[in-house]
Amino acid sequence: MTENRQSETPPLRRRTQWMVISYDITDDKRRSRVMKVLEGHGRRVQYSVFECDLRPEALEKLRARLLKLIDANQDDLRIYPLCENCLAKTQMLGRAKRYERAGHVIA
Repeated sequence: MTENRQSETPPLRRRTQWMVISYDITDDKRRSRVMKVLEGHGRRVQYSVFECDLRPEALEKLRARLLKLIDANQDDLRIYPLCENCLAKTQMLGRAKRYERAGHVIA
């Protein structure tokens, strides 16, 4: 029997998961720094909301970096994981567009 390589599930550390990251940061300088960090990891979908497709180790590094930037007594930053089923059920109204995962290129 031939193996179907496309149907193989990657190891957990290599899988990515959709995350919605939102923030409410009072200080302009801190807010700008957080925004710039998040722009390097995902797509801004609203003023203070990003969608990111991250591997577990990338999420942990991002989380640690964000913790250093925010003031825990003043700022509110939330990371919501979305499973594949939840992602498929996402409803978007108005100008909203789905942020598609990048395709894989085989060279």
